[in-house]
Amino acid sequence: MKYRKFGKLDWESSVLGFGAMRLPLIDQDPAQVDVPEAIKMMRYAVDQGVNYIDTAFTYHEEQSEIIVGEALQNGYREQVKLATKLPSWLIKKPADFDRFLNGQLAKLQTDHIDFYLLHALNSTYWPKLRDWKVIEWAEKAIASGRIAHLGFSFHDDFDVFQEIVDGYDGWTFCQIQYNYMDTAYQAGTKGLEYAAGKGLAIVIMEPLRGGQLTQQIPQSIRRIWNKSNEFRTPAEWALQWIWNRPEVSVVLSGMSNMRQLSENIVSANRARVGSLSEADMILIDKVRNEYRRLVPVPCTDCKYCLPCPNGVEIADILKFYNDAVVYDNPRSPRFLYRNLNQDQQAENSVECFECEEKCPQGIPITERLKQAHALLSETPESKPGIPIPPGLLMKNTVFPHAEFPYDKSHNGSILLLSHQRYRQIIL
Repeated sequence: MKYRKFGKLDWESSVLGFGAMRLPLIDQDPAQVDVPEAIKMMRYAVDQGVNYIDTAFTYHEEQSEIIVGEALQNGYREQVKLATKLPSWLIKKPADFDRFLNGQLAKLQTDHIDFYLLHALNSTYWPKLRDWKVIEWAEKAIASGRIAHLGFSFHDDFDVFQEIVDGYDGWTFCQIQYNYMDTAYQAGTKGLEYAAGKGLAIVIMEPLRGGQLTQQIPQSIRRIWNKSNEFRTPAEWALQWIWNRPEVSVVLSGMSNMRQLSENIVSANRARVGSLSEADMILIDKVRNEYRRLVPVPCTDCKYCLPCPNGVEIADILKFYNDAVVYDNPRSPRFLYRNLNQDQQAENSVECFECEEKCPQGIPITERLKQAHALLSETPESKPGIPIPPGLLMKNTVFPHAEFPYDKSHNGSILLLSHQRYRQIIL
């Protein structure tokens, strides 16, 4: 494992951090974490040299901190620095600061948080917390030993980022979304360089854009990657691009299975500043340009927009829309959209804009839902026997309009619908 200096601290972080936002699941349900596998993965990561574990109050329906706390028993807590976050949007009064922190310490089974973040700061949450004197409260928490260092995660424009960085001289670190697709988005490269210049450690989240840069790669993107003389997986290309930056201390990856974890550890062992050649950087520029040409909605599937007060399945609909556009095949997305309950479809939106206030990506969700509905609500061309690509279906999806049976083999998969449910078997 490679290590880097963490801002101004006399401590080095592993270049790879374990993000506990996308732990292994049972039945693809975010509320049902495969706890034994999650603990196994976290402990394996620590055994391989990972020394930074990141979680948050809201991850996995408020279960992530509990699972991390269990994983760090039996001597593992002493081997890592632990980061978690104050949920800015849930703070209703200053007394909530202590209420959340004390609860998090109990869930994590620890007497202190090494790195405590104000979660998802933006132009709304920062003024609220600042005016409620969150900094003064945090300094008292540091003095009492409950927190060691204070930082923030961020989702807004650069000007807001600069205001927050300049708003307090005691920040130890910041956590920003950064990857080869987001160089000018939110804090972006400009923010990364600005914060590093102020001495803050830089923690990177969403290095793979929630898996967008590694899953179901469009053929046009694959053709670009294949032009390289050196073989790297799409995940390694993305990670090495970030580790190529000297300002970056640690990259968080939300790994969902042991294969992803093992591959990322191998990649982290090769991480170094300046590892990419000029030809490599040109290749990544070409991939970036092609993705920008293809992807209409920059959703990372964080699901901060949910639950919708009107029941609209926003994240799924945006995924169906992106899939239909990026992969140039609306048949399966239309099929899945049509088989949502009617009150879950985009036309049920009342344009309250609550989802847009919560969206870390600043997506104009209301407008995108209209566009998605226009594309996906067209009469499906799918008929019995049309293949549905693996990965588009979700366990226990209900198909109230399905015609039975879908039982023909296509492209290595069989779709069997019974009692308006599906089972997909990969041959």
